[in-house]
Parts: sequence; C-alpha cells; structure tokens
Amino acid sequence: MKTITLTNELINYLSQFISESRRAKFDEVLNFRTRHITIVLEDLYQPHNASAVLRSCDIFGIQDIHIIENKHAYTVNKDIAMGSPKWLNLHKYRNKENNSLACINTLKEKGYRIIATSPNESACTIDDLPVDKPLALFFGTELTGISETVVDHAEELVKIPMYGFTESFNISVSAALCLRSLTEKLHKSEVNWHLNDDEKEELLLRWLRNSIRKVDLIEKDFLEKKQQG
Repeated sequence: MKTITLTNELINYLSQFISESRRAKFDEVLNFRTRHITIVLEDLYQPHNASAVLRSCDIFGIQDIHIIENKHAYTVNKDIAMGSPKWLNLHKYRNKENNSLACINTLKEKGYRIIATSPNESACTIDDLPVDKPLALFFGTELTGISETVVDHAEELVKIPMYGFTESFNISVSAALCLRSLTEKLHKSEVNWHLNDDEKEELLLRWLRNSIRKVDLIEKDFLEKKQQG
C-alpha cells in the first residue's frame, strides 16, 4: 500500500481548485511524458524558432530541454510557444568557458547517448536511430549548425531524408520531424520510457501550482490546517 505523504495530501487539496477535466488532462499527459529522449538546443538566437521547438517538445511528451547559450541568450516568443514552457523543465548552460562541453558531460553522466543532427552524407537517418538507450538530440542554428565540440563528442550523427533542392529544414521543423519519428518508435517498443511515480508527483504538483491563482495563499491555508490537526 502506498504511503500517503504530505505532497500527496497537498496535490489532493490543490486539485479541488481546478476542474475535474483539467486534472484528468494532467494525468493523461503525465502518462506520455518521458525523459528517455531529451532535446538540446545550441545557441539558438531566433525567438520564433526557439519557441516553436518548445511547443513541439510539449506536444510529443519530451519533458527536459537543455539550452546552451554560448553567444546568444535563449528567448521565447510567448505567442508561438503557447504556454508550453510552464509544462517543461528547461536546463540552461551559460556560465562556463565551454557551455556545450558542460552540457555534453552532464548528459553523459546521466546515461544519455549524444546524438548530433547533421546533413552529413554518412549520418544515419532519424528513422534508423535505435531508441533502446536514452538519447540526447542536439540541434544547432540554421546558419552554422552544431558546433565542432558537439560533432567531436557525438556518438552518432543523424539526418532527415530530403529529396529537393533546399539543403536544410527550419530548425523547429527538424525538431518536430525527429520527435515524431523517435516517439512513435519509442511508444511501440518494450523500453521503459515512462516517468517514475516520484517524477510524476513532482510534475503534477508544479503544474497545479502553475494553474491556480493565488496558490501561495491556498498552500498556506492548507499547511495551517495541517498544523492545527
């Protein structure tokens, strides 16, 4: 039997302040959230592209996005992002001499394979990329692509098949196409890609807090009632 914790009680209490359909949507989305795949954005400087990628990550159930800021600060266009950042975990790398390497090392320590998107002819296609191990998929700017640091440390280069004259997709389109391919493959696999119970609980509490007006006062009232017995 699962022990009822203070966090469980707080979640149940806060759930009274949203509609039943909203709470059901939270549970539904949590069942499709994953950290098995993560997206890494290196030095994106166009807000509409940065924002569109976040929107795609939310849609395809990717919880963590790693943002490398070497030369350019990462900014979001709220009209394009459609509120997606508040449902996601954004991890920024901006204070190191080599932020790209810092990000790569962090992800490797967590067990991720470093996958770099590249138009290189020798790269494997995204549909052929196995999903049996956690993947960190790196995207660079449309103009210069990913850095040499990422290429040098990547365990695999992947590309999206193209059959026209244009040499590359828009970065946000590339991310969406890759995520569509990888998540479909992941969902059909026997890989345990779901969040664990503690991760779901942590996210659910955060989403509730992001959805309720004056939630600080409501939580204070909850804690006072707990102390009074």
